[in-house]
Amino acid sequence: MDLNLDTLKREIPGYLEANGFAVFRSRPGALEGFPLVLWDIESFPDYQTFLDVARKTGTAVILFATREFEAADIDDLTEQFESMELSREEQRDYEKRLRAFRGYEGVTCSLELAFDYNSRLYVYELQPDWYEDFVNVEEELMSRMGDDDDTDDDDHPLGGYYSRN
Repeated sequence: MDLNLDTLKREIPGYLEANGFAVFRSRPGALEGFPLVLWDIESFPDYQTFLDVARKTGTAVILFATREFEAADIDDLTEQFESMELSREEQRDYEKRLRAFRGYEGVTCSLELAFDYNSRLYVYELQPDWYEDFVNVEEELMSRMGDDDDTDDDDHPLGGYYSRN
């Protein structure tokens, strides 16, 4: 879903305060590595419904994190694909695709709300479609970089799984 997360970023803290929640300003991505239960954003996109669940569990503290899209995100990917062995056509395609994201610099690209209940973090996370497209380009490039880093084990009959001693 293509959302304007900047509006929600301004709206949510007021809603939290008005409903008696303490807001802990977290860093985006800080929840990685913890046991998470993700909210079904597709079926229930309203953050207020998520926070109603938090209230009913007796939660008083809500983790709140946002992230703005930066030019450095694009620049880093550009540097990576420029160091790869790509045809001119592929390189132009990546340049064009990445250039399209320049219009989103400074725009909120991720918003997370979370609360702890019984040693699990319940998470409401939103990302606009354009940012998911950017992440897909990033994953595509990372996958291609992995392919470039592979050794030539395919040239050998046993594919490098066994010693060649």
